[in-house]
Amino acid sequence: MSELINVIGLGYIGLPTALMLASRGMKVVGTDLDINKIEQLQRGKLTFAEDGLEEVFKSAKDNGIQFSASYEKADIYIVAVPTPFHKSNKKIIADYLILAVQNIMCVCGENVIIVVESTVSPGTIDMFVRPIVNAGSGKNKTIHLVHAPERIIPGKMINELIHNNRTIGADDIETGQRIKAVYSTFCKGDIELTDIKTAEMSKVVENAYRDINIAYANELVKICKAAGIDVYELIRIANKHPRVHILTPGPGVGGHCISVDPWFLVGDYPGLANIVLAARKINDSMPEYVLARISEIMEQHNIDTIDRVGLYGLTYKENVDDIRESPTLQLLKCMKRHLARGIRVYDPYVKKDIVENQYHNFDMFIQDIDLLVIMVGHDEIRDKSDKLENLMILDTRNIVVSNNVFKL
Repeated sequence: MSELINVIGLGYIGLPTALMLASRGMKVVGTDLDINKIEQLQRGKLTFAEDGLEEVFKSAKDNGIQFSASYEKADIYIVAVPTPFHKSNKKIIADYLILAVQNIMCVCGENVIIVVESTVSPGTIDMFVRPIVNAGSGKNKTIHLVHAPERIIPGKMINELIHNNRTIGADDIETGQRIKAVYSTFCKGDIELTDIKTAEMSKVVENAYRDINIAYANELVKICKAAGIDVYELIRIANKHPRVHILTPGPGVGGHCISVDPWFLVGDYPGLANIVLAARKINDSMPEYVLARISEIMEQHNIDTIDRVGLYGLTYKENVDDIRESPTLQLLKCMKRHLARGIRVYDPYVKKDIVENQYHNFDMFIQDIDLLVIMVGHDEIRDKSDKLENLMILDTRNIVVSNNVFKL
């Protein structure tokens, strides 16, 4: 294809998408307003670590991918900008999306397609994007809108870009088929065509489903603690049933998908999304529950000061450097509200200091603590479990076998 694709927003979603398209022979310009990010990419340096991304980057460079802080005149625009939500009413903050579309309308020509990959609440495109496009279309521009919600997760981005099924929502079948052909250059999964609002809802519903299932496991933790039952043994037995699959509980839910998207349903459909709301409350309560368990263990074993406690893991999941909405950061915010300071923190994937008392050497970290709280199950902690024999451990991920281990 000779069409030029301008990918807007080069974060965890936009950059891999741009690189993958270019590696498959598409003509691509990646745009981001962060000048430092653009300059780094122009120098041939990735802005974050991800398995397999370096190889795709090399292929994309060989095929002529360009990076720019300016929006380009293109045939197709793929928008992958942040879509946070208001903490008060849980409704989407569409400012980044609105700005991106406004900038596109300033430079685009006739008969172009704007594809929104950012996860949005149902109705966002009709409410915020379409009015901008309709106003610009009065200048003899025909603009087609598409929603193709991203479906990748840090740590498995390349594999999921290639193998995950995709959904494309469009106003008409011809536009949908045109974008399907673009994504088919790298996507081997099924690509479903539907309308825009159904596509918007599909991504939010998928993540709400996962959030609810995690919340059930986390609620079982609290019930079993009150009942004096080993929750992991209970789940193991229950999952022997052919139609039961209870997930593993944990210290909370992070990332920009599961911990954010369900709130869109709560905000847009108050009084209707009751199970979704309950799940969000349960999962958001887990970091504080972990803090309460830390307090219990400290009291039982005469650990007088919090500076003898260490949190292992700052990222929201194992073996990635993504810290967005991480349970550890949520726990630290909870401590700050209670004016508690001094807890030690270490994560092998977070190279810069982002919190107080952050270590960058594992051996020094465990040397300075008596109680280790495993918040993230990085491979490192599994590989170095032999070094933990003299520590008490609160294992929120259920990965360590030791006589000194406490569970959630």
